[in-house]
Amino acid sequence: MMIGTTPLTDLAPLSVMLPVLGAAVTFALVGRARAQVAVTVTALTLTLVLNCLLLADVWTSGVAAVEIGGWAAPVGISLVVDRLSALLLVVSSLITLAVLLYASAQGVISHDQGGPVSIFHPTFLVLVAGVSTAFLAGDLFNLFVGFEILLTSSYVLLTLGGTEQRIRAGITYVVVSVVSSVIFLIAIAMIYAATGTVNMADLAVKLGELPTDVQMVLHTLLLVGFGIKAAVFPLSFWLPDSYPTAPAPVTAVFAGLLTKVGVYAMIRTETLLFPGEHVNDLLMVSAALTMMVGILGALAQTDLKRILSFILVSHIGYMIFGLALATQVGLTATVYYVGHHITVQTALFLVTGLIEQRAGTANIDRLGSLAKVSPVIGVLFLLPALNLGGIPPLSGFFGKVGLLRGGVQDGGPLAYTLVGVSVLASLLTLLVLVRAYTRAFWRKVEDVEHPTPQLVAAYERVTARGKRLKPLAMGLVLPTAGLVAMTLAFTVFAGPLYDLADRAATDMLDRSPYISAVLGPESAERAAVSLRHDPTEVHDARN
Repeated sequence: MMIGTTPLTDLAPLSVMLPVLGAAVTFALVGRARAQVAVTVTALTLTLVLNCLLLADVWTSGVAAVEIGGWAAPVGISLVVDRLSALLLVVSSLITLAVLLYASAQGVISHDQGGPVSIFHPTFLVLVAGVSTAFLAGDLFNLFVGFEILLTSSYVLLTLGGTEQRIRAGITYVVVSVVSSVIFLIAIAMIYAATGTVNMADLAVKLGELPTDVQMVLHTLLLVGFGIKAAVFPLSFWLPDSYPTAPAPVTAVFAGLLTKVGVYAMIRTETLLFPGEHVNDLLMVSAALTMMVGILGALAQTDLKRILSFILVSHIGYMIFGLALATQVGLTATVYYVGHHITVQTALFLVTGLIEQRAGTANIDRLGSLAKVSPVIGVLFLLPALNLGGIPPLSGFFGKVGLLRGGVQDGGPLAYTLVGVSVLASLLTLLVLVRAYTRAFWRKVEDVEHPTPQLVAAYERVTARGKRLKPLAMGLVLPTAGLVAMTLAFTVFAGPLYDLADRAATDMLDRSPYISAVLGPESAERAAVSLRHDPTEVHDARN
């Protein structure tokens, strides 16, 4: 483990600044679509390269902290790069770059009718900056700032086109997000009043010295605020009605990434600020309900976007399951599963966009014969669908087996119950996706009650001798295929990625690498001492 910074980690602020500068330039280029695309792709590519270098640096060296403005922690602003944040930065950079390429191609094809408009590019880059801020924030207030940047930019992206349906969904999204932000802000204010700091490394030391009941109030407020953002049951009601209304690339980046920022915040605060088993049983119950409510909701849907949105909610439960176990095995599986799920979910939403391009709808009741009309889309849908369902030897199988192993090792009744719920939810996920695949791709068009005219015309053309359909634009297919390949990379490189996740889990459970990197080894030892004593006794002794 390396304490402090290295020349590479000193560049961590650029993960935020590059998208911000790109957003400023693209905003000045409003009305010049090609120039905007060039600037946005350049900014995201540079950000991806930087994040890859940061990941390579911390892969073996451990945690590093960067002090902004020359003010030392805990007074100044600290950006912290560890294995978890670096992995998520790389994954988020890859999927945002792929989505950007897809969105740009879609905009050119549709001449900006229903596709990205000029404001899309600066807003998208601001969204990336918000994600990077959240992953790197070393204090609660800058984590809040990252979330607010996400909220502002995501509302603009969600309502692109200004249709009534999108505005209505955007209002619901904003109201729920504002409630979540207010709860988070109240928690920050109360934490600062109780401890005099919002620096997370400093809080790891000081929160353990507070009375247990005070800790529980602060802990609960943060859990509720982050639970809304992560779409954990019963705080997930807003997601299936909000995400499917947006354009395909916007829905893809929302579904793949935004809820994972909430999950990341839960992982960070649960392991660093509130270690122990205070709310683990509650988290296990929430995980089980999230899995089942989500997948049962998916069973009742016919629109692919809504199906995938409900499945997204269900699979958030798997991540909360691993976090609730609070063990090395469980947390390792959670870290790996988060990275895997970001790529798989994003890929499936982009494939859904291809289906809409080819057939004019994503409603499986109006689809059929897509395997004949567009076999490429069939392959691109099937691979991530099987991955999401946990079919071996794909990465979804590895992540779920790790979680099941953690549950069995725990040995408690709740853990065993969650093992059973996890298996059932996985089987139902596979059932839902296979049903959607067979109906949309293998059912004959003649058996579809109300097929779209676009699908009928395409089917008639491919069944006529010597006639071929105009191929889908490569600008749409290549980014989607790249993301599908990335989902397979989580399988091919499962060994080193799981090792990285294991090291990340070790650091998070130990806490001392993070605290030492920000405040020094003496503070890490003080935090360890506070964990070995009852917080009430420490509080009474200090008084």
